[in-house]
Amino acid sequence: MSNATPVIFNNTVLRDGHQSLAATRMRTEQMIPVVEKLDNLQFGALETWGGATIDSCLRFLNENPFDRLDTLKKLSPKTPHMMLLRGQNIVQYTSFPDDVVQAFIQCSANHGMDIFRIFDALNDVRNIRTAVETVKKAGKHAQGVICYTTSPVHTIDNFLELGSELEEMQCDSICIKDMAGLISPSVAADLVKGLKEKVRIPIVLHSHSTAGMAAASYYSAIDAGVDSVDTSIAPFANGTGQPDTLLMQSMLETSTRKPNYDLSMLAELGDYFKGVYEQLDQFTSTKNEKVDSDILVYQVPGGMMSNFRNQLKEQGMEERLTDVMKEIPYVRERLGWIPLVTPTSQIVGTQSMLNVKFGRWKMLSQPVVDILLGKYGKTPGPVDPELRKQAEAQAKQASVDCRPADLLEPRMDALKKELKESGMPASDDMAVLHAMFPQELKKHHANKGQPAEEPRKPVAAGKGKPTQYALTLQGSRVEVTVEELN
Repeated sequence: MSNATPVIFNNTVLRDGHQSLAATRMRTEQMIPVVEKLDNLQFGALETWGGATIDSCLRFLNENPFDRLDTLKKLSPKTPHMMLLRGQNIVQYTSFPDDVVQAFIQCSANHGMDIFRIFDALNDVRNIRTAVETVKKAGKHAQGVICYTTSPVHTIDNFLELGSELEEMQCDSICIKDMAGLISPSVAADLVKGLKEKVRIPIVLHSHSTAGMAAASYYSAIDAGVDSVDTSIAPFANGTGQPDTLLMQSMLETSTRKPNYDLSMLAELGDYFKGVYEQLDQFTSTKNEKVDSDILVYQVPGGMMSNFRNQLKEQGMEERLTDVMKEIPYVRERLGWIPLVTPTSQIVGTQSMLNVKFGRWKMLSQPVVDILLGKYGKTPGPVDPELRKQAEAQAKQASVDCRPADLLEPRMDALKKELKESGMPASDDMAVLHAMFPQELKKHHANKGQPAEEPRKPVAAGKGKPTQYALTLQGSRVEVTVEELN
């Protein structure tokens, strides 16, 4: 790539922007007034779907996620649409059979999805192969992902090797996905330079401003030749989100790679989204907007930190936060240095809390048992052999080293049968949603056409009368029970 070629910005405001800063609560109706304007800016892609948006549409907004995609695609036909896909997990937290993954991707392609950003939490390429092959077969763009993290086994050379594997798998491009905002400017430059020398397909950098480094790391990566970066639009930008588009373009003022997105249109969009942000104020937090230095000390995402503080308070362990944080690198190491990205960040954090409360490995959570048994895939480093024996004894089964989905039976026919029996349409669209969110889909179907429920606000719980709330923190759902005890 010529050093004079302008860098391409992808825009995330309609997905990761509000997922990171407003619990994924932006409604389709709040997007509609500005979708055409976003389309006219000629971004490399508009991220409009995937991640937690599908769950949020069904669980909280009483929207059919495929209807959202149809609407946004119709209003922005000129710009490619992009989604985040968790490989064999699709947009859930457990593995699904190949036929369900294939059907979901084909349905998404039928509704207009163009670019599928496909990752696996462990960087186990076996868990993204089916998705990549299906996207290619559908004639769409398959973007393979390197989940960036730091540990003794996560070296530049290992990431470069992973990049080669993604190219050999016939991915159309590679995304360096820095989910926790950990990548430094110098590492960003080295990794981009290495990949540009090793592979021929385009390279994208995605980061979060949680630790305050993302914009500088983007600048460094752009200087090193990265093809595109992900930006959002403030106030759904910066903090735990991606760098703001206007900010990032301004940082490149004298660079030969500065793009030329319409500044007045960006300012107009910023004014509009300020109004939406205010409408979603009960889902936003000033903590999300601040630089969180804890992430550099413990390598833990900011949203996970805030969730942890609440969990420890409930457990009467408020004073042990530092102990739990210090336990995280130890747990990561014994579990094969797994990256901290959904769902592994929650798994490592919970086990660290259990270790501090009950003693190391006195109690293994079920997800930790599954990681040790190989049910999530191949870990980046070796797991502790004694822990694996403990997990095998607890589960009363041997560990596996095959691709986890090889153990799963096809489900599409059974899913359609279940839909018919419950009186719902048995289409592929409905079947793949039913596979991942059966209760939420059933509720949505029953309430179709009705306005979404207003979010429940905290109320005083009567003595002996517990009240349960479902909260979403940084896109992760948390259920809490409140009860007056005295």
